[in-house]
Amino acid sequence: MKKAFVIGALLVVLTLSLGGSVASKGTDNGATYEQLRLFTEVLSIVQNQYVDEVPPKDLIYSAIKGTLRGLDPHSSFLDPESYREMQVETSGSFGGLGIEITLKDDILTVVSPIEGTPAYRAGLQTGDRIIKIDGLSTKDMQLPDAVKRMRGKPGTKVTITVVREGWTESKDFDITREQIRVQSVRSADLGGGIAYVKLRQFQEQTPGDLSGTLEKAAKSGMKALLLDLRNNPGGLLTAAVEVTEEFIDDGKLVVYTEGRVRNQNMRFTAHAKKSYPTLPMVVLVNQGSASASEIVAGALQDWKRAIVLGTQTFGKGSVQTIIPLSDGSGLRLTTAKYFTPNGRSIHGKGITPDIVVELPKDAQKDRQPSLDPMEDLKKDLQVQRAIDVIKTMRIIEQQRPPQNLQGQVRPQ
Repeated sequence: MKKAFVIGALLVVLTLSLGGSVASKGTDNGATYEQLRLFTEVLSIVQNQYVDEVPPKDLIYSAIKGTLRGLDPHSSFLDPESYREMQVETSGSFGGLGIEITLKDDILTVVSPIEGTPAYRAGLQTGDRIIKIDGLSTKDMQLPDAVKRMRGKPGTKVTITVVREGWTESKDFDITREQIRVQSVRSADLGGGIAYVKLRQFQEQTPGDLSGTLEKAAKSGMKALLLDLRNNPGGLLTAAVEVTEEFIDDGKLVVYTEGRVRNQNMRFTAHAKKSYPTLPMVVLVNQGSASASEIVAGALQDWKRAIVLGTQTFGKGSVQTIIPLSDGSGLRLTTAKYFTPNGRSIHGKGITPDIVVELPKDAQKDRQPSLDPMEDLKKDLQVQRAIDVIKTMRIIEQQRPPQNLQGQVRPQ
């Protein structure tokens, strides 16, 4: 019993150290202590009477994982190894399959495969439910555990068992891991002064890469922009803000967050030195557009800076804070929700396009790119519809009375 008491006491200290500084005014500490007494009692019984002896650390880790699993799909406990691996997620280079995953209705679900990666080439799609990884059931599996199992040395294989809407049975995907180096910005000239820019992810280098791409396009005669955020699972909040700054006036609100703790209530406004706040543009989105992608699309839509075209976005509108712990582990904890400039909460809802354009169901079957990327864009129904919208916007713009353009890019 002495050992159990020590573990229980340590747990109380751990809980107080994590929660004491952020407790809200409504927190009932007395009730919390009472429930901790019950938890310590259960922990003591398990340690002394469970059929097999379990190391105290494993018991504590399991208890913490269970606590966080009950909060929401995005909060999780990171053991020291998972915490170290997490630190490479936004670096733009890592070994794995190239998919963003989440828990949706307690099922491991694909948010989006990243274009050009093994998962994308294998045919994994947004909304696919992963029920097994190398034969191991993903039921009750935490996100960090799933990520760890899918990552590995380049050249090694992993088998993903997937259930997809419309299928009568599951299917195995044997995928060879690669060193994932994501080039976050890709561009093309669609002709007629229309520039096409695709953002695959929001990484540290994305805003700088986008700025350079836009500057080059402007020198080549850009009169309108098609910004493609389809299958972009998100990334860094700061990158999303800096990308939006390119297209709205200085000082305008991009996004704001609200949480229980005061320092989680933040407002992000544009601080653009050189931008394109009058450039006619269309933003492409789909179910694989999540998080940071939704911030950009939502802000541009609220400020009426762009026509959003495509299908409903994923609806991931919460902010996770990574909190390091004393033993090298960490918490990924949902601490706030973000809202568009007009106060819309995206979480669980997503962004509804101004113009809904569904792709044919068989459009995703063959993802092998042609030798000429322009051929793929010409066959893309949503891209072609967006071009039609831009042409209409430019005609309307040309019919307006002349204004002081102040050096901004306008259609001609």
